[in-house]
Amino acid sequence: MTATATGATTMVRQFARFAAQLGVGLAIGALAASPALAQKVRLATSMGDIVLELDKDKAPKTVDNFVQYVKAGHYDGTIFHRVIPDFMVQGGGMKPDMSEKPTRPPIPLESRNGLSNVRGTVAMARTMVPNSATAQFFINLKDNSFLDQPNARDGEGYAVFGKVIDGMDTVDKIKAVPTGNKGPHQNVPVQPVLIKKATLE
Repeated sequence: MTATATGATTMVRQFARFAAQLGVGLAIGALAASPALAQKVRLATSMGDIVLELDKDKAPKTVDNFVQYVKAGHYDGTIFHRVIPDFMVQGGGMKPDMSEKPTRPPIPLESRNGLSNVRGTVAMARTMVPNSATAQFFINLKDNSFLDQPNARDGEGYAVFGKVIDGMDTVDKIKAVPTGNKGPHQNVPVQPVLIKKATLE
């Protein structure tokens, strides 16, 4: 074998090793770049199931808070206590007798995350105080961009942290239920719409 042939063989082997290493590197890079599986929550309601996909990348504190409540069983036995057609359905805090369940301390508002209150998204309910959200949430029945931080009258808006990926037909059934007043509360379903159980998927 000539020196030229030997050198060529060495180069081929080096290239093969380099190509193999590059392939492994690309595979590792692809694994690192692939997003983590999105967290999902199933709400088994008295009118059907609703599956939510949570966006931890955009709303990490809000998602962690929501998941903690799910794991603690907080939502089990609560109702959708506020239903306004062509706006939203709200739940997660009241029992069928309209007594409010105890909660953990409120969380910081994550409304500046780029997510919009469009139909099918889920956002945290709060008082007029921006950092006051605890356990209650609402599902948008239509595009409510006026709730987004850039458009909000108070300059703060409402934090979207996920969306309905299955069961929007159930949400639309809920929006159609008859409502009335119950004590100081308005837009309360006449027959309670129960969240029987919330589970992680």
